[in-house]
Amino acid sequence: MTTSLDAAVLTKQTPTRVTIRGTAAKKGSGLSVPRSVRRAAGPVGLVLLWFLTSATGLLPESVLASPVDVLKQAVELTKNGELPSAIAASGRRAATGFLIGATVALTLSLLAGLFRLGEDVIDSSMGMFRAIPWVGLIPLFIVWFGIEETPKIALVALGVTYPLYFNIYGGIRSTDAQLVEAARMMGLGRLGLITYVILPSALPGALVGLRYALSTAWLALVFAEQINADAGLGYLMSNAQQYFRTDVIVLCLVVYALLGLACDFAVRILSRRLLTWRANFEGEA
Repeated sequence: MTTSLDAAVLTKQTPTRVTIRGTAAKKGSGLSVPRSVRRAAGPVGLVLLWFLTSATGLLPESVLASPVDVLKQAVELTKNGELPSAIAASGRRAATGFLIGATVALTLSLLAGLFRLGEDVIDSSMGMFRAIPWVGLIPLFIVWFGIEETPKIALVALGVTYPLYFNIYGGIRSTDAQLVEAARMMGLGRLGLITYVILPSALPGALVGLRYALSTAWLALVFAEQINADAGLGYLMSNAQQYFRTDVIVLCLVVYALLGLACDFAVRILSRRLLTWRANFEGEA
């Protein structure tokens, strides 16, 4: 039998989102539309509108190719191997730039977040450099690194560094001071405090920064692959631009978007696995 004390404890420990889900389920019991269907409704509606405007002639082919033409071009470029090789080349650049940028951002954010001296030396400089548009550094990167792979990777790395740094740094500094004091009273040293209190508290912010960084990596790659690329999605787009092939241009943009969406989906799954201990508000029905 559950005592009143047990009931009070259970009520206190029950995550807020459990109550919210129950309420939402009751309110939405009449409309049982799966969330996956609702999420897909927007993109599907846009594609349908695109198809209808192209089929009726409201959207001329010279302005934007129809989705049917884009799909045909996707099949053709996949069969001859151009699209898979372009995706592989772009993926290598994005992955290399992301790893470099993530390493730099993680190192700087830990130094600035954990140590006052690191904050004084690093944070003000990062805030200053953040105000510089990283796309505007392309001419300087060409002067420094030439026109081969290095400036492309450097641009992706730079675009990744800022969102990761500021989100990890902010997550570290937003750690509850009462938790830190309680951990010290329990005898945790500096290493234990960082491992068991500060870094777990910074994890939600770090994952948000990871989502931003991955999307920025693909955005930076769009600009980077305009620098004398001889392979990749940007190379296909540059060639298509010369011949006014809007179907190929749109296809490459769709591939960029799908790659970014896949990365975002992976981070969402990772967040759910790593943050199972954290009760979140997940919205009303």
